[in-house]
Amino acid sequence: MKRVRCAVVGAGWWACEAHLPALQKHPKAELVAVQKRTHEAAQKVADNFGARQACTTMEQVLAIDDLDGVIISSTPNMHFEQARAALERGLHVLIEKPMTITAAEALELQALAEHKQVVLLVSCPWHYTAHGIAARQLIQSGSLGRVKMISVLMTNFTQGLYRGLPWSKVFGDSEAFENAAPPYQTPGQTSYSDPAVAGGGHIYCQVSHVAAYLSFLTGQRPEEVFARFDNAGTDVDVYDTLNIKLNGGTLVSLASTGATIMTDRNYEVRVYGTEGMLFMELWKGKMAFHHGDQVTQYDDLVEADIYPMYAPTNNFIEAILGEAPNGSPAELGTSAMQVIEAACRSAESHQNEKVVSL
Repeated sequence: MKRVRCAVVGAGWWACEAHLPALQKHPKAELVAVQKRTHEAAQKVADNFGARQACTTMEQVLAIDDLDGVIISSTPNMHFEQARAALERGLHVLIEKPMTITAAEALELQALAEHKQVVLLVSCPWHYTAHGIAARQLIQSGSLGRVKMISVLMTNFTQGLYRGLPWSKVFGDSEAFENAAPPYQTPGQTSYSDPAVAGGGHIYCQVSHVAAYLSFLTGQRPEEVFARFDNAGTDVDVYDTLNIKLNGGTLVSLASTGATIMTDRNYEVRVYGTEGMLFMELWKGKMAFHHGDQVTQYDDLVEADIYPMYAPTNNFIEAILGEAPNGSPAELGTSAMQVIEAACRSAESHQNEKVVSL
């Protein structure tokens, strides 16, 4: 049986929560190497997850002869250079969101992957839920008619990360957090709070999900963005509002913040077409399709299927083997970066900003 030989670069908090366990469980995947900045840390992860090599640099990873693919799970400021190096070597790449720091970087990676004829997959678990796939089919088949407007509310409890708090303080005095087992690794305190490392705050960390999801659902690309940010006393944005126009004419209203409480996060998507409406509550696993006087209520998702964090890695393996299409291709990450970049410009200029044609 063919097994896909993978390395994980930036084997920190999220890699240890999602990518490494997924590789461990996949019968057709082999974890060849992990990379962290110090040998001691890299060796610990390698020992615990069964990798045969512990590396401290990207160069060491790329020197391994029998690699098939690389998972880039480092901080956003490292994504472009690391992914480009892997693609230039002809390796398949899974890259964490946000894909890059700039839209131009994202497009360069997309073009390079196409030239090398390799898989470039952006890690967005929402693209793999049963509701997301069904919603995409409804929208793109024309079941809603022309999609005129989309409204999105996305809130999460990430404010402590943007403030650079230690993990024990990120979620305050939440009872749910106190009763939860600590993660295998915790994020670095500058990983989300330093714009030189993260690119920005909530716009890069969480709105990157929504910006990719809009193109995933509709097949459209962003055209114009008007945005306002509030940093709430931090170095990065915490409260974001965006008005987006897609190239098919759809108007999007997006409100998002990382300043909610741990037990009350939202991801509500409302899609309004000329012939129907689609209501989704992604964090609650609910979806309903309204068509005339009829309402189709979809079965609620079970907890494990609401945010399938292993799905991008699983799909990466299957796409490399030719057993499944790429469910989260690079162009979705590029669209997300176009939204993010235009939103950041708009927040500075206080003007509507057109997406830069790349």
